[in-house]
Amino acid sequence: MSAPSDIDTLIEMMARLPGLGPRSARRAVLHLVARRESQLAPLARQMQQVAATARECARCGNVGTGEICPICADSARGNGQICVVEDVADLWAMERSGVFKGRYHVLGGTLSALDAVGPEDLRIPQLLERVAEEGVQEVILALSATVDGQTTAHYIADALDGRAAISSLAQGVPVGGELDYLDDGTIAAALTARKSF
Repeated sequence: MSAPSDIDTLIEMMARLPGLGPRSARRAVLHLVARRESQLAPLARQMQQVAATARECARCGNVGTGEICPICADSARGNGQICVVEDVADLWAMERSGVFKGRYHVLGGTLSALDAVGPEDLRIPQLLERVAEEGVQEVILALSATVDGQTTAHYIADALDGRAAISSLAQGVPVGGELDYLDDGTIAAALTARKSF
């Protein structure tokens, strides 16, 4: 027996979300339907609210509810540092650490010849403008250690052409990592970036 068409449609829509396949989406929808008043209705209202108010920060590309996000609006964070990330999820991961106290710039992806993503498809021109306008002294490239991530990092470094100091996140053995479980590239990066003990 199949579910009613509107429930099937909801399952199909949920299955398109990252991390959810058809089976997980079906379980989630059935769970919500069984708890319509306590979970489904409030979730639907909140999703409508977010759909109406969410917007991209005009300065950095973060997601918020105003034209400028709280991070960009915080004058204490204007310390001359910009951390460049690929997407909003990376920005939020950096914020969870509580260590970085500067501002961010979300590129919206990485350069990719295979996917025909060039500099004009990312927020690289806006980054260059911000570096000039905001008196940025350091640009921290927090991009993936993939070919596309590193290609993007090199492109940005060349485009900045000495307008600010450029640094990148350290790479290597993660905290709690065991060498036996790491790939060769991670071990090589860790050995190259070693420091005095």
